[in-house]
Amino acid sequence: MSNIVKKFMSNNTGIILRFDDISQNMNWELMKKCEELFNRHDIKPLLGVIPNNQDKEFLKYENNTNFWEEIRKWQSKGWEISMHGCRHLYVKETNKKDYFGYGGKSEFYGQEYDVQKKLIEEGLKKFKDEKINIRSFFAPNHTYDLNTFKALTFFGIKNIIDGYGLMPYSEKEINFIPQLFYKEIMLSFGIQATQIHLNYWNNKDFEKFEKFVEKNKEYFITFDDAVKKVNNGMIYKIIRYSMKKTLGLIRSIKN
Repeated sequence: MSNIVKKFMSNNTGIILRFDDISQNMNWELMKKCEELFNRHDIKPLLGVIPNNQDKEFLKYENNTNFWEEIRKWQSKGWEISMHGCRHLYVKETNKKDYFGYGGKSEFYGQEYDVQKKLIEEGLKKFKDEKINIRSFFAPNHTYDLNTFKALTFFGIKNIIDGYGLMPYSEKEINFIPQLFYKEIMLSFGIQATQIHLNYWNNKDFEKFEKFVEKNKEYFITFDDAVKKVNNGMIYKIIRYSMKKTLGLIRSIKN
């Protein structure tokens, strides 16, 4: 492999550590372990924060009364705080008609534009009240429709941590940073985000994650790094289409 190719591969390979379901009620013991791990390696993850969590599944976890203080601390350290839905309540069945064909239930898909707009406004207001700057979004269960994008862009949110492909791309006036797999997988080429659900981990899962971090620490990038790599080249469009079809088929078989 020539030096030019090696440099191209190196400059276009990276992964964002995306954490889902960050809320006042969550597995705080493992979150603290992750924070220590990130501090040790100077890693800046992306945290998907639920601004007004009403999901009963999460309310059973430990309640941190200093939650927003923690969020402000993490943002001051350069960690990206992303809006992960609003209430994390599923209200509509998608029947795989959502934008990415992911399927399952949704907080946003199928809702009228004004309803989605109010949900996003509610979430953004909570962040503003807590002095948290929001530049990105991703919906619970990866489910969106065109009204979701319209409502997000109305409020100036033009980055979604979701989608298919090997590189970040722009579509519908939004930058998409692909999120491909339900577990940590390091590709040999491309820019993507993980999907990590701490609430479903045990100590062994953390130990496995710690090994993944140690092995791949040179490849972890920030949200800003990823946005700079937005690429709408034809070859990437073809790859994106192929990955959407392939991963969609795999998910339909699993479901």
